[in-house]
Order: sequence, then C-alpha cells, then structure tokens
Amino acid sequence: MIELLAPAGDLEKLKIAFLYGADAVYIGGEKYSLRANAKNFTLDEIKEAVNYAHSLNKKVYVTVNIILHNEDLDELKEYLINLSKIGIDAIIASDLYVLDLIKSENIPLEVHLSTQASVLNQYAAKFYQNYNVKRIVLAREANEEDIKKIKEETNLDLECFIHGAMCTSMSGRCIMSNVLTNRDANRGGCAQVCRWTFNTSNEQVFSMSSKDLNLIPFMQKMIDLGVNSFKIEGRMRGIYYLATIILCYRRMIDKLLNNELTIEDSKYYLKVLNRCANRESAPQFLNKLPDENGQYFLGRVEESNQDFLGLVLDYDEKSKMATIEERNLFKKGDIVEFFGPHMETISYKINKIYDVDNNIILCANHPKMIVKLKVDFLLKKYDMMRIKIDK
Repeated sequence: MIELLAPAGDLEKLKIAFLYGADAVYIGGEKYSLRANAKNFTLDEIKEAVNYAHSLNKKVYVTVNIILHNEDLDELKEYLINLSKIGIDAIIASDLYVLDLIKSENIPLEVHLSTQASVLNQYAAKFYQNYNVKRIVLAREANEEDIKKIKEETNLDLECFIHGAMCTSMSGRCIMSNVLTNRDANRGGCAQVCRWTFNTSNEQVFSMSSKDLNLIPFMQKMIDLGVNSFKIEGRMRGIYYLATIILCYRRMIDKLLNNELTIEDSKYYLKVLNRCANRESAPQFLNKLPDENGQYFLGRVEESNQDFLGLVLDYDEKSKMATIEERNLFKKGDIVEFFGPHMETISYKINKIYDVDNNIILCANHPKMIVKLKVDFLLKKYDMMRIKIDK
C-alpha cells in the first residue's frame, strides 16, 4: 500500500483532506512546529483530530521539528508525554535531543525523521535507526540512487515529498530569513526570502527561487524504489488547493496500482495541478540536478488563481437545488464544473442563480455569499465548483 500523506493546518482542512482521499495527515501543535503562522492545533484539538482520524481508520502525525534552543526545552518532555497519551500515530522530529529524550525516557511514540534532518545517504539513515526512528522523510534533494541505496541498506519506511513548494536551501535549513527579517526559518518563522526579487547593479531583476515540486511522471519509479508514503506540502494552503491536489493524487495512485493509469490521465491531472497553484512546477532532483527549467532566475509572474468558484453546502434531492457558498465571481451563462471525492467531474452551464430568498440574480459577486443553483445530478456537502478545465 502507498500512503497518501496530506497537510492539515486546522480541523476543517483535516476533514477535507480525509474526505478527498488522504490516508494520513501531518499537523502542527502550538509549539515546536515549523509553521508558526499557521493556525495550528491545541492539545484538545489534536485529540479531536486523532479520534476523528481513527474512526476512519486513518492516521495523524504531529510535527515536533523545529531546531531547538535552550528556551524551548522546558515543556518539551511534558508535551511529548501528552502526545503519547492522546494516541497520535507518530511524531515528525529532527532535533537529536527529541529523539534521545523519547528513547531514554521510554516515551511510547513512533518517530518519523523530518526532512529537516536532510538525510541523503544510508549511513545517516542507519544512525537515526539507532534512535528507533521508524520512517525517514527524505530530503527533497534525494535522487533515485539515494532512495534505492537507503531502502536496500535499512529497509526503513521512506516518505518522499511528491508535490508542493521547494526550498532554495537544503531542505529548509536556511538563515536568509533570520538575517534579513529576524524571523527564524528553523523555528517556524520563514519569510520566504528566496521568493523575493532583487535589483542588481545592471538594473536587472534577479531571483533565486525554485519552481514547485511535481513528480507525476515518476510515481511508478518511486514505488519501485521502495517509497512507502507520498507527501504533499502545504499546511498553509486553502481547502480548494488541498482538495484538488489530494483528489488528483488519490485517483492517480489508485489507477496506477490497478495498472489503469494512462498517458492521457497523467496529462489531464498535471494540467489540473498546474492550474491549482500560481507557480510553475518541475520534477527537481529525482532524476537529475535541476537546470534553468526548474528555477526562477530573472523574475516571474504569479497570478492569483481564481478557479475556485464555490463550495457546496447542501443539496436537496427533491428540488435538485444546490446551496453554494461563493468563492470567486461567477455569473449566468458561465460554463463550470463540479468535482468531489464521490463523483466524476461534471460540466455544468449556469442558467439561473437564486439568492437566499429565491430571487433570480445575474451573478454571485460577494465573498462567501450564499446562492442556489438548480443542478440535475447529485451533489454532496464539500463538493466544489470551479472553472471548467478541458481535457
């Protein structure tokens, strides 16, 4: 089985992730997590998340992956014990002190080694194996030979990022944010300086940013190499992004494992994924060192994506009326499509839009306004409406 692992920045996103096909999610607590600007989870919310996930036979991993300073240590042991009592499925950690503390104090937590540890060789993997690490989240810079050798020599579970943002530095080990903004990237405060643009002496705009990661062409190769978990980046992302990315990979993985994934399927899903974000994507390090096609050097254009038109809140089968929460403007005459975890993507022409008082209106143009559409096919809560994407 190949695990599809998704990010979840809050409880709503966690539920969306599971609904759209994730087998497991990774979340951050209010402390020790590398996403300080995310909403993150209290201990009570972590408990709620775990209970919900386990009711679905799915898993929750909690990130404890900052680089620790002395002032971070006081409540760490108590926090880890609380996580073990809650029953999380694993922590994701990188600091050796966290690993040593769990081992020396016999805290019953499964440990996955964070990508922040930058493991790229079998000897490093064996070293962490001595600390009872059960899974290695490999550095994003791992290539085919790295993965193959680590699997052969350790037989550890291997987790690899398959989609999402890259880092210009070595798997997140960056101090540019600290130097330029006094925000510590390795304690959750990254200002993404690598995405800034700089004026050079000849007045040319320069940037050093990587394009996003996208490994669709290499999914079978990764399975053959022994990768156990495909990881999606994005705890700060919205529900449309998460739903789209997770559903695409869920369907591709299922088709791949059933030997049903066609070239046409891959091209279509790649098109959907590329529309979902405002940055271009590339395979990056897996099969070769990235070249100019994997980087932004001389500036770039990032247009805000407005494909997400509405979220289905309710559907009345008797009247065939769907209640929609608007997310981007749509109007009478638009050709759109609905998608969701329990339906095939279906095209739809908007003929009439009704407001909450059943008055006919010409468009939905206010953020999160509630409207109704007459739709002849069955919809469910949390299905979504977007701009039509041609195959």
